[in-house]
Amino acid sequence: MTQAASNTATDLLYPQKKPELRSFALLYFMSLLLFWNLLGHTILGFEQSWAQMILAAASACLAQFTFEVVDAKVKGRQFRLQGGPLKVLIFFAPAIISGLAIGMLLYPNQLLLPLVFASFVAIGSKVVFRTPIGEGKTQHVFNPSNFGIVLTLFLCPWISVAPPYHFMVNAEGIWNWLVPAVILASGIAVHGYATGRLPLVMGWLGGFVLQALMRHWFTGIPLVTPLIPMTGTAFVIFTLYMIPDPATTPINKKAQVIFGLSVAAIYAAIQLSHQVYGLFGALFLVSLARGLALFLIHLDRERRADYS
Repeated sequence: MTQAASNTATDLLYPQKKPELRSFALLYFMSLLLFWNLLGHTILGFEQSWAQMILAAASACLAQFTFEVVDAKVKGRQFRLQGGPLKVLIFFAPAIISGLAIGMLLYPNQLLLPLVFASFVAIGSKVVFRTPIGEGKTQHVFNPSNFGIVLTLFLCPWISVAPPYHFMVNAEGIWNWLVPAVILASGIAVHGYATGRLPLVMGWLGGFVLQALMRHWFTGIPLVTPLIPMTGTAFVIFTLYMIPDPATTPINKKAQVIFGLSVAAIYAAIQLSHQVYGLFGALFLVSLARGLALFLIHLDRERRADYS
């Protein structure tokens, strides 16, 4: 596969089919997440060590490079690392985003290897779990960082996600609200401008509020209880970096809204069943269902083509 063909496959995931918008979105979110981590480790009070943040990002980059070399040789295509420093930065940007998100959200105490495992699993899922999307192209099924977190939490039950307080432990007063609000608003704007995933984000946010209202009405819990997660930093990361991932979500606007509503519905079901890590589990299950549906549709089309 040539480099041009590879770009065409990527462009299919964006409404405008413009590579420069994908590059802008990747560089923006990478810069924002990097700035957020640096701010967190110096001012806000992140409890993970610098070594954990650096190792998670470095492991993701190493995995990205390793799988790229193997995949390019197997498929006989050019390396995507060619084309100058900017191309190299854009190539590693998804891995840096995944690694930094994993380093922020997982809390393995003083351990380092779980972060290495989560990062390698996250990037590896992009190669292993793929489904056809038409025109002879494939799309990976799971958001990498979410998949790495889910599998790590499942296999290592002694590991947890970072406690909500640690993201803003040193912030006081209005800064507790201002920092997450600015990050969320700016990120949503970029999704509307560059990725075309604004309907998905709005569907997710609307669905989350709706499930909170329904849980309040039918279970009698105070309304503030199911709405509290929206004030947390983990929710902001999930809303900006995980659920609206262009490489793992529909491009059709109606399908995007359904995807966001589905994640909110599954999240509510997980909460009602008194299970933990509902955000990550809900996205994993909805992505799995979508991937299986796309694969079955592909098989049905091939069967019909054989009979025609």
